[in-house]
Amino acid sequence: YKFIGQARQMSDAYGEIIKALLLAIILIYMVLAAQFESYIHPLTIMLSLPFSLIGSLLGLLMGGFTINIMSLIGIIMLMGLVTKNAILLVDYANQQREEGMGVVDALVRAGSVRLRPILMTTMAMILGMMPLALGFGAGAELRAPMAVAVIGGLITSTVLTLVIVPIAYYLIDRFQIGLKRRKMSKIHAE
Repeated sequence: YKFIGQARQMSDAYGEIIKALLLAIILIYMVLAAQFESYIHPLTIMLSLPFSLIGSLLGLLMGGFTINIMSLIGIIMLMGLVTKNAILLVDYANQQREEGMGVVDALVRAGSVRLRPILMTTMAMILGMMPLALGFGAGAELRAPMAVAVIGGLITSTVLTLVIVPIAYYLIDRFQIGLKRRKMSKIHAE
């Protein structure tokens, strides 16, 4: 059997959207790796992406919407928005570390200093998507799933990013220190 007509078009469209989502994730990683000149810190930042997907799916479920092309476009848009919060935290923590601050102190300071900008940009995006999510205007039924996916993803990822990203940063930092110690002990043993 094979799909024909609208079913085939929908299947093709979903396949292309999934490819675009994977390409977006790869490009985000590449840009972050270039920005931070590290292969590790982008992984720390990208830990917030799964939490945005959870929020998007919960938002769609609570709103009574299905996963369609518009909601998937919202999820692709969400990938860039979500990484912004983690970038603010990690970048500021890296700046503090370069100035000689310890990892825990740098993360606490980054969280307290960057909390307001993170909340302001997130609230601006949520409030900007609210008219679409509520269904005002012509064609709102089509765009509402996109807005609901973005709002749900932003809410969960913002809350969880403020907790998970600093923890992951700390654990990865400890892991890197452990690797350096092992390498140094091997050198001294020889």
